[in-house]
Amino acid sequence: MLFTGAAFKLTRDNDILELCFDSEEQKVNVFNRKALAEFGEVLAVIEQQTDVAGLVLTSSKGVFVAGADITEFLGYFAAEDAVLETMLKEVNSMFNRFEDLPFPTVAAINGEAQGGGFEISLACDFRVAAPTARMGLPEVKLGIMPGWGGSVRLPRLIGVDNAVEWMCTGASKKASAALADGAIDAVVHDGDVRAAAIAIIEQVRAGKLDAMARRSVKIAPLALSEMERTMAFESAKGVVGAQAGPHYPSPLTIVNTVAKHASKSRDEALPIESASFVKLAKTDVAESLVGIFLNDQALKRLARKQSKDALPVKHSAVLGAGIMGGGIAYQSASNGVSITMKDIREEALEAGLDEAGKLLKKQIQRGKLKPEGMATVLNAIQPALSYGEFGKVDLVVEAVVENPKVKMSVLTEVEAQVSDDTIITTNTSTISVDLLSTALKRPENFCGMHFFNPVHRMPLVEVIRAKTSSEQAIATTVAYALAMRKTPIVVNDCPGFLINRILFAYFGGFNKLVADGGDFMAIDKALERFGWPMGPAYLLDVVGMDTGKHAAGVMAEGFPDRMASESKTIIDALFDAERLGQKNGKGFYKYEVDRKGKPQKLPDPDVAAVIDSVQSAKAEISAEDMVDRLMIPMCIEAARCLEDDIVGAAFEVDMGLVYGVGFPPFRGGALHHVDKIGLAAFCERADQFAELGPLYHPTESMREMAKTGKTFYTKISADKGASA
Repeated sequence: MLFTGAAFKLTRDNDILELCFDSEEQKVNVFNRKALAEFGEVLAVIEQQTDVAGLVLTSSKGVFVAGADITEFLGYFAAEDAVLETMLKEVNSMFNRFEDLPFPTVAAINGEAQGGGFEISLACDFRVAAPTARMGLPEVKLGIMPGWGGSVRLPRLIGVDNAVEWMCTGASKKASAALADGAIDAVVHDGDVRAAAIAIIEQVRAGKLDAMARRSVKIAPLALSEMERTMAFESAKGVVGAQAGPHYPSPLTIVNTVAKHASKSRDEALPIESASFVKLAKTDVAESLVGIFLNDQALKRLARKQSKDALPVKHSAVLGAGIMGGGIAYQSASNGVSITMKDIREEALEAGLDEAGKLLKKQIQRGKLKPEGMATVLNAIQPALSYGEFGKVDLVVEAVVENPKVKMSVLTEVEAQVSDDTIITTNTSTISVDLLSTALKRPENFCGMHFFNPVHRMPLVEVIRAKTSSEQAIATTVAYALAMRKTPIVVNDCPGFLINRILFAYFGGFNKLVADGGDFMAIDKALERFGWPMGPAYLLDVVGMDTGKHAAGVMAEGFPDRMASESKTIIDALFDAERLGQKNGKGFYKYEVDRKGKPQKLPDPDVAAVIDSVQSAKAEISAEDMVDRLMIPMCIEAARCLEDDIVGAAFEVDMGLVYGVGFPPFRGGALHHVDKIGLAAFCERADQFAELGPLYHPTESMREMAKTGKTFYTKISADKGASA
């Protein structure tokens, strides 16, 4: 053993070195400050070795190297530019020394190689991977870009077009795709990766492979003429800019950076990459997206903790075979949990199976599922018109019509058919789970399980705790959501729970804005420019005006001081005019189905008369006021949910909004958004709309936080992560 540390071990077998990444402190290998410092130490030992034929870089973990330690990023980002520049320079210097060793190096990629983990493999002369390995440069998803040589080495290795696609999408590539692009040199059986890496060194020794020629490509300028470079990068800028949009600067920065250093050598190019990295790291977008990543990890840890005492769910059931029931059945079956789908009508069951079949066909078309896989999933969905097999069901999801009397009747009925240990859940978006629990003899086995539509796309599931819900019921429901590859958030019962309660404060602001003369199309455009995937009018059309009216009524009853309206709202008026939105082809907009079967939004002059019925007059309202008149109620209600203990932490509120209603990720969530504005400035702005009513009145707790300078999130100090 030539070197033994907490992260790296260096051994020598005759004239071949093996550098093994073997973190003692982490479950997976990551480049944190300690690992980077130790890499420098072991590199010094490697450089002292003589008569070496080659070096193999391996991992003792199932993951090769997961990348840099993200928990340290925000500390670096908060530090002075010089601190971040120094870290990048130090790491690049080490990676260059590793790349410049006087013998061939081979990365034996046995698992995930992401970000900095893939960048260290790019510094090797050759790369071999297991079939199950995946690799990529996902930094763009954090609002940044590769900073340890990835933007320099990858384009020189696989060409501009491929490299731009890798870096600007942040996609994780399968080994087969990476081989096709030229990012790796071979794919071998899982157990043969290390042996294959050694075999490459032997081929270099025998003169069959030229390691130095391979290396020279990565350290030289891109092998393109000036005309070829211009054409490649101008084309890339057009495509990437259109896809990224105005709120995400990193994709276009990546393209511009590669264009800038394309004519440079490696050593000239790396400072250009570093300068772009530092610029991106200082943006609010990067701070928000790194925060989203860390919040997501925290949410997953919390869910694992909450599911600790779960009962096993080997077979589930869903009651109701509509689009929602079919979506739940598909999601369960496609993730390995067989499910019975029950309805009282044969045609409903056929519709539910058709829904699952459509989703599976799309998976096949996208290459994510083999045709035989479709049969496996469909066979795991058992349609039923009776409760015949329900005695063997571990968990039931009731997904019938959103009517408390109907739901309570069905819940009473199903409880009589299942075992005493079966967990029963209700998929409701607004109805009190405390109320529904009164229909059951074993209310301790009951809770809410609110899926968002469409089920296969929306990652969030609200698990709603009734006063009578046992910890085991909550744990089992959380575990089932995780098994379905959903992100569960446990919330306490209240009107609208977490997401719809906050969302309908936003819609309440929209109702007032339209009533005061705001143009709904202008409002949609303003909120879309703010970053929402769709404006409030369009969103209401997608949700459905009938659903909107029902939910608004629940909110008004639960929070009459701020969510009840003294006059008819635009939602009421559209419902009365039978303009329900996409479900009947007309709402704020009209909808026509395109060739792919998707509804296309179009202007509809006929809606003007409906809007006129709730407006006293048209008004010129600035885009800034439009945004604030919707966002202020949403942010205040988000704070209220935290104060009312609907959830326990700010990150749960914000991740629920990002995953449940598409809150702009680059803004980090409603409470993070308030932190960025500053509570004092937020309250001051809200007070400008105080006459609009309690929706615009910050809570006393918010005002107290503003006075004392408190924030919803703990501020990251600049010294955390300030040294490499």
